Amino acid sequence: MNELIKKIEELKNSDIKKEVDRRIRSFNALNKKSSREWFSELCFCLLTANTSAEMGVRVQDELGCDGFVCNSEKEMVKRLKKARSRFYNRRGHFIHLANRYKNIKEILKKQEDKREWLAENIKGISYKEASHFLRNVGFFDYAIIDKHILRLLHENRLIKKIPDSVNKKNYLEYERILGELSKKVNLPQGELDLYLWYTKTGKILK
Repeated sequence: MNELIKKIEELKNSDIKKEVDRRIRSFNALNKKSSREWFSELCFCLLTANTSAEMGVRVQDELGCDGFVCNSEKEMVKRLKKARSRFYNRRGHFIHLANRYKNIKEILKKQEDKREWLAENIKGISYKEASHFLRNVGFFDYAIIDKHILRLLHENRLIKKIPDSVNKKNYLEYERILGELSKKVNLPQGELDLYLWYTKTGKILK
C-alpha cells in the first residue's frame, strides 16, 4: 500500500489535482440540480456498465438531458442505436424500465440506504453502478470498484486475486480496503477513485 499512497500523494501535488477538483465541483453542482438531470446521470451509469465511460459520455451528450425519457422500449432502443451505443437492445430495455423512476432525486431523498435501494430497484444497476451514480451526484462515501480498480488493488498486493465476478459480499470487502487507503491519503472514496482511475488509465472521467 505504501507505494500506492506515495503515487497518490504525488498526484495530489501535481496539475492532475486541478482536473480532479474540477470534476468534484461538477459533481457538487449536479447534486443541486433536479431529478431531470439526475435521471440523465443514472442512465449514463446504465450505459457504462461493462463498457467504456467515454462511450457513455458520448451517447449522453448526443441524446441530451431529456433524451433518456421515453414512452416505449422500442423508442429507446432506436435512439441508442442511432447514437451508436453498445448493447443498445439491452441498455434500451434497462433505461425504458428505469423511466418509472424519473423522479429519482425525490425518491432517493426518502431512502436511508440509497445505494441498496438503487441496486435492488433499478434493473441493470449493481453496487458498482449505484456507487458510480451516487458519486456523480455528489455523494462521495462510496467506492467504485471496476476492473481498473481491481487490477490496481491486485498489483499493490491489497487483494490476492482478481475475481471473475464481484458479488455484494466481496464488493463490501474491497470497499473496506479502499476505505483504509482513503483515510491514509485523506480523501473521500469518491474522490480517491479519480486518482486511482488516472493511475491505471491516464484519464480523469466522470
